[in-house]
Amino acid sequence: MRGGTMEKRLRLGVFPNLPKEKVRALLPKLVEFCKAEEIPVVFPREIAESYGVPGYDQENPASLSQLSMALTLGGDGTILRAARYVTQLNIPLLGVNMGKLGFLTEVGAPDLYKALLKVKAGEYILEKRNMLQLTVWQGEKMICKAHALNDMVLESGDRSRLTRLSLKINGEPTANAPSDGLIIATATGSTAYSLSAGGPVVHPSLKASIITPICPHALHARPLVIPMEHAIEIAPRPPYETILISADGMTVSHLAWNQRALIEKSPCDARFVRINPLSYYATWQDRMLKNEGQTIL
Repeated sequence: MRGGTMEKRLRLGVFPNLPKEKVRALLPKLVEFCKAEEIPVVFPREIAESYGVPGYDQENPASLSQLSMALTLGGDGTILRAARYVTQLNIPLLGVNMGKLGFLTEVGAPDLYKALLKVKAGEYILEKRNMLQLTVWQGEKMICKAHALNDMVLESGDRSRLTRLSLKINGEPTANAPSDGLIIATATGSTAYSLSAGGPVVHPSLKASIITPICPHALHARPLVIPMEHAIEIAPRPPYETILISADGMTVSHLAWNQRALIEKSPCDARFVRINPLSYYATWQDRMLKNEGQTIL
């Protein structure tokens, strides 16, 4: 999808990782640049007045709907936090890496202003990434709904105890061993927590869910890659423990003994702004292997 087809006039909503000193140092320069280039910029409500720009309330969809693009300043965690609010409003994300890894980001801080000029000129494309949707049910009553770009994680509220979960895929019961928890990841999230737990790397163009047990207490338990269209239903097994559910690292619900979680493909897609698209394999080498001090010969 070409950037020039955007329906809204460019209006940047900035999502900064404020605890980072270098992010805070960049903000006045960003405001000055955007004013010079006549690019409307909007900051989080709590800091907007001090920079002399309009503000948005991330908890208010009507406030966010004024934005045509989300500019994140930080790392992958900053993108995940922003995606939680903007993806359901179909607002694309432009990630600026001011962290360490930045697997989801598009440009580094030195290239920020060049990237913004290209965005202003419509010289970019939009890349779609699939997301997961979680619903928690008690009988026929829905208790919670959440979305995740990377992963959903179910684990015991008591870290010293194993989780025991029953698992159905596409309506069919599936063996699941006691473990420290369960990760349900997207292809995008396959390079995150799932990878650390022994899961495979999956190309982000594939519509797949990855089910990765965390430290399973069984030799046969292995990660499983399934079509994203196959819904995953999870319920606690006795002895019952409180199960916590997180979406992209944020706790969103718990799973009681009489409840079930349904994880399926989200109707929403995340859209990323790509200025100079690299192949996934080049990105993998650059962001992952070099981060570990390795190269491919």
